[in-house]
Amino acid sequence: MMIYNVTIKVDHSIAKKWIDWLKNEHIPEVIATGCFTHATVLRLLEIDDTEGPTFAVQYHAESKSFYNRYIAKFSDNLRQKGLDKWGNKFIAFRSIMEIVD
Repeated sequence: MMIYNVTIKVDHSIAKKWIDWLKNEHIPEVIATGCFTHATVLRLLEIDDTEGPTFAVQYHAESKSFYNRYIAKFSDNLRQKGLDKWGNKFIAFRSIMEIVD
């Protein structure tokens, strides 16, 4: 199992609307690609929130090939939708992790 982790610092001015959009639009669109089984939304604690809250979204994929399919076919379009909607009011950092049993 792989986890595609996206960590996002969100400007205070959009934080409430952004989290609603994330949960009700963006994550359902990502899951609808068929590349991930589910997603978990987390808020980072004990960090500097002066510029806004920081969240992590962990998308779970059954294999690296599902993740690769998402990156090749869907990620550019879905990232652009977020940029079109929110502009420079957020910054995201992405990583891929493997669950070790």
